[in-house]
Amino acid sequence: MKFAFFTLMSWLSVLSAFTSAAELVPQVELEEDIYTQTAADNGAGPMWCSGSTCIVRTGDAVFVSGLQTVPDVKPLNNCRWMLFTRDDNGWRQVQLDATGLTREPSPLAAFDDGRVFLSTNPTLAPGEYAGPAQPNVLQFDSGDLSAPPIPLNPVWLGSPAFTEHSYRSFAADGTEGELILFQNIGYTHAEWTFRDRSGQWSAQGQLKWPWGAEYESPKPVRICYPNVALRGRAVHFLGVSDVVEPNPAFRQFKLELTGQKWDYDFRRLFYTWTPDVTQQPFAEWVEIASREQTGGRIQPGDLWLAPNGDVHVLWSERAIDERLREKFFPDAQQSESLNYAVIRQGNVMNRSSILEVKEGMPGIVGSAGRFHATPDNRLFVVHLASGSDPEGRRVYENRIVEIQQDGSISPPVRIPLEQPFT
Repeated sequence: MKFAFFTLMSWLSVLSAFTSAAELVPQVELEEDIYTQTAADNGAGPMWCSGSTCIVRTGDAVFVSGLQTVPDVKPLNNCRWMLFTRDDNGWRQVQLDATGLTREPSPLAAFDDGRVFLSTNPTLAPGEYAGPAQPNVLQFDSGDLSAPPIPLNPVWLGSPAFTEHSYRSFAADGTEGELILFQNIGYTHAEWTFRDRSGQWSAQGQLKWPWGAEYESPKPVRICYPNVALRGRAVHFLGVSDVVEPNPAFRQFKLELTGQKWDYDFRRLFYTWTPDVTQQPFAEWVEIASREQTGGRIQPGDLWLAPNGDVHVLWSERAIDERLREKFFPDAQQSESLNYAVIRQGNVMNRSSILEVKEGMPGIVGSAGRFHATPDNRLFVVHLASGSDPEGRRVYENRIVEIQQDGSISPPVRIPLEQPFT
């Protein structure tokens, strides 16, 4: 059975000339398919690297990286990257990996000068189920898309044992012309490498995961699916725990329930940063949110750096694992929320829920939140809204709200897409 994945691109006009959020009127200028993917059955998918981006713009040119499943090749490494752009005739594929095989999608970055970069992680063991991989960064010239990409060959600290499970993050400072790439090694840390404006991979290191001392069996808390931002060599990193269930009682109960010996938790949100990745180590980890006690779930959403250095973050949160409630926390109530916070120098200055629904009442669940900032630094959030309104009618749509200067949230406005982003 094949699964068709449709990536939709919508040109959304939001003018910043209006005087209040109430005057916001989004207009969908274009909504169209880019490509269709056949499920690779390898544990990843076209949006699996959602903490990084697969769509970038430089000048008026827009680029999308795609993931193609290669017929008759067995998982895990049974995919290859594609690169698309759009002109007056619509979307077209401009590059395709003709030789490499990989598992995961390839995030993009771009510079103001027209250079576009694609992060790759081809396997070194084609034909094998799993094995070593060699990450690279490919450079494309948006002015000559027929030219073959230039491999930039990242330099790492030592010889890390990379595999097809990269959990990598890729970010650019487009104005300064600098890049940073993170790639996980097992359950202990991420390797990182920094490329400066002169084109040198001039700094490397390891980002050690927070230590789970509170677990019955203490261990590193692996962090995955992060949002990463680079500006002026400052790096900000926000991600969620991704470890085998650390609570022995929860783990045994879920084993009896599902028959599966493994179960991963995604319920602690962590943040770290450095003011200069070439000169200073990353700060101690800060736990921004947790649903550890009730087995809930957290999903990172987005991260935006304000001109004053404040770090604005989004995440989705589900309070409890209802399978565990009767036995472990019978009085706990379910809730689902799309949350927002501002972090300054590692301290959470304020936090609020953009949208929250509580158990026992109809309501709208907010998820898949992304920031959109205007050139004059007004900050908006686009998100999926799903559930039931007070009259019991089904709701499934994208909405946009503004984060006001005082931290308050404007009333939501529906974005009139035919097929909402999820």
